[in-house]
Amino acid sequence: MRIGHGYDVHRLCEGRKLILGGVEIEYEKGLLGHSDADVLLHAISDSLLGAAALGDIGCMFPDNDPKYKDADSLLLLKAVADRLDEYGYRIINIDATVLAQRPKLKPFIPEMRNKIAAAIGVHIDSVSVKATTEEGLGFTGTGEGMAAHCVCLIDEK
Repeated sequence: MRIGHGYDVHRLCEGRKLILGGVEIEYEKGLLGHSDADVLLHAISDSLLGAAALGDIGCMFPDNDPKYKDADSLLLLKAVADRLDEYGYRIINIDATVLAQRPKLKPFIPEMRNKIAAAIGVHIDSVSVKATTEEGLGFTGTGEGMAAHCVCLIDEK
């Protein structure tokens, strides 16, 4: 068995859609990034790649490559899961936390879990997504950005 950890952060800005866990959320700001900037899926991808010692999403999907401009991070996550499969690993579970002062994410978590589970080919019970605020502290607390942490467990098939 192998454990991985992923972390990602993106700045909030106007004029972008807010997409978290593959779900578009109505909000006055979105996350800034080369792809769709889905901070949750990026942290999950990094945790999976890290567990398999296969680098990170920056290596697999460079932000200077135009083909990943505005890329759907659910498709990138599926490509990560496929890469793990090629190397003989299976995903056992994902446990992720989004750090955001606003908007409230609880109503969107079931759909996020469904989309993540489908993208990586596991049962929804193997995907945990949580959200928390930082009580007004730091860049997430002041609404400047969002962050996500993820741990995962994989093993050899």
